Amino acid sequence: MSHELVPRPSLQAVDRQKQWDVVIVGAGFTGLWTALGITENDPNTSVLVLEKEIAGFGASGRNGGWASALFPTETHELIARHGRDKAVALRTAMHDAVDQVGTWAKALGIDAEYVKAGSTTLARSDIEYARAREHVQHTNELGIDRLEWRDPDGTLHSPGVLGATWTPDCARIHPAKLVRGLARALEDRGVVIREGTAVTALGPGRVDTAEGAVRATTVVEATEAYRSRLPGSRRATLPLYSLMIATEPLSDSVFESIGLAPGETFADYRRLIIYGQRTSDNRIAFGGRGAPYHFGSRIAPGYDRNQRVFDRLEQTVKDLFPQVRSATVTHRWGGPLGIPRDWHARVHFDESTRMGRAGGYVGDGVALAQLAGFTLADIVTGSPSSRRELPLVSQKWPQWEPEPLRYLGTTAGIWGTALADSIEARTGKPSLIGKLIDPLTGG
Repeated sequence: MSHELVPRPSLQAVDRQKQWDVVIVGAGFTGLWTALGITENDPNTSVLVLEKEIAGFGASGRNGGWASALFPTETHELIARHGRDKAVALRTAMHDAVDQVGTWAKALGIDAEYVKAGSTTLARSDIEYARAREHVQHTNELGIDRLEWRDPDGTLHSPGVLGATWTPDCARIHPAKLVRGLARALEDRGVVIREGTAVTALGPGRVDTAEGAVRATTVVEATEAYRSRLPGSRRATLPLYSLMIATEPLSDSVFESIGLAPGETFADYRRLIIYGQRTSDNRIAFGGRGAPYHFGSRIAPGYDRNQRVFDRLEQTVKDLFPQVRSATVTHRWGGPLGIPRDWHARVHFDESTRMGRAGGYVGDGVALAQLAGFTLADIVTGSPSSRRELPLVSQKWPQWEPEPLRYLGTTAGIWGTALADSIEARTGKPSLIGKLIDPLTGG
């Protein structure tokens, strides 16, 4: 309903007079799942959520709608960093998080359009074929993940397809409906959400806003890509833009010709990330990376729209599926996602200062934020749980390099990824450029 986008009141005088148990900065998935976990563990905890815009304004309300078991760090790297047992625990928790998103949406009465129809990733060149086969091997290494190889006649119908991988562990959601629904459900539990409230600084026991300061026993920062706008945090998380388009509603016969089931998501094995889904109203929502990084980790509304990237996305999805070549693109949007320096999401909490944060999802945050938020809630409330033992919990948060090194490295990674795709498509051989930029892109 239209009234859902009317902003809630900003910080009130009564809020400033109160000593809160927990103040959360950011009303996206991380902040709201954290608040929900806290109310589950201890319903008597007073929680205040502060948001500069409206709940779900950032990536939580604008993402591609994948609730997946993906984690920014690949399985073989998780084993190398944390050992096999810890890697198994984290991958198991990620699978559970995909289901938890749907379970909680249903329990809270949120029509999030949750459909667990799995995800297909196409291989359409020899390079992509080799990458896909290697991905199957690495993904199934622990015996936890389920990634199946499918021959060309058993996958989506796309020109030149050599095969694909498929996993059942991905659900389609409507992100804005989910995040706004979470906000409403939290208010029903007594959580206070103040929108239109810009936080200017935060520290132990105190959060400063444009409307005054609030006091809290515990302060949680849940701003993800927008962390770079907080004082002293410009190098903590790198904001990288991802843009999206959506087609007009398509007929069932079009989707039957593609082989795309209701709620199914899809991608391919090129280096420059793309992602798509079949929406509940039969559109294709499709997005990808490639928009420029802005010097100094700047974020601005104008960066959400880049016609060059929108045009390329439309060309790409119509190349993947000529069945939609005549379809009109009716919607275009975008926004920043948060990338940690080591491409590893984490939950951090300092017992001495009672300050915590979670994030670093690299665009895989729908289910991961549920896991991270509930993990942080367990720590904040002192509730014993197996989540607290996951390698997601860390006392380290590595910093990005200062400018201009951050700009040069990130820009090289973006342009190099696109160039490597072009070279590999033309030559059919692995690109040296691709190998060189892997360390810059988490590869």
